[in-house]
Amino acid sequence: MSLRKVKIAGTGSYIPQRVLTNADLEKMVATSDEWISSRTGIKERRIADENEAASDLAYHAARRALRDAHVKPEDLDMIIVATITPDMIFPATACILQERLGARKVAAFDLEAACSGFLYGLTVGNQFIATGMYDTILVVASETLSKIVDWQDRNTCVLFADGAGAAVIGPSSDSSRIISTYLGADGGGADLVKVPAGGSRLPTSLQTVQNRQHYMKMKGNELFKTAVRAMIRAIYASLEEGNLKSSDVDYFIPHQANMRIIDAVVKKVGLSQDKVHINLEQCGNMSAASVAVGLDEAVRGGKIKKGDKVLLTCFGGGVTWASIVIEW
Repeated sequence: MSLRKVKIAGTGSYIPQRVLTNADLEKMVATSDEWISSRTGIKERRIADENEAASDLAYHAARRALRDAHVKPEDLDMIIVATITPDMIFPATACILQERLGARKVAAFDLEAACSGFLYGLTVGNQFIATGMYDTILVVASETLSKIVDWQDRNTCVLFADGAGAAVIGPSSDSSRIISTYLGADGGGADLVKVPAGGSRLPTSLQTVQNRQHYMKMKGNELFKTAVRAMIRAIYASLEEGNLKSSDVDYFIPHQANMRIIDAVVKKVGLSQDKVHINLEQCGNMSAASVAVGLDEAVRGGKIKKGDKVLLTCFGGGVTWASIVIEW
């Protein structure tokens, strides 16, 4: 069976209006702008309002992606939402988004691969379209990490932020296409970053709430080393799958977790800094939404041109990692 080429037909993103600066955090926890900036590269981050949920951010990003792709909600075949901060345990945030968009009679489900979620979602959607099962799929990454961050823990609260990014994918009739995808995971690193309580292993109780076990816990130093190794491995694997070299990459959009991670990966792979998309300073770590928002920014900012080879790479809890090469 011959597979169809698949392209990204449109992108969109949305970040909340509220800005939380490092100076603001100095008033909340024992930290400083110098401490945060030197260790992470982050100056500020966007925070959702109290009444804003993942589906709200997803809706705005999705609408923009649909407009960019010239696709009506009713023309969609499937909606995939990547998130670790769903509106609720169930139903899926994708179903809530489906109803709000007015996308009747489409398949809809959530996908959870932490910060790698958007690229996992693109890869899943790519397979449905390549095999001819579906024609038009909306992939959204939406996170409200401010809802699961412990604002008393300076090691995590300075890092994470809220936002959403989306892409509409469909069959390609020209050179634009997803060239290669690579996914990976290692459950041996499950304890490196997690929310311990609220699932079937440790159900919600008065004790779990009092012990602050519904907030994110992270082993930063171990995660840093694992992230660098995994992202480098993913990049080389996706380039090899596409018969490409790092010198063929025109633009690189890495997961925006930490500037030191990005610098280490870029140096090892041998990419030019002027080809690397960075929004970490203003947006912080938006988990699954990170690469999705970065892609939309790069497209709308004219940094990606027709025919460019674009590399998307991420790493997340689980641990998971992913890399995709696209010809724009």
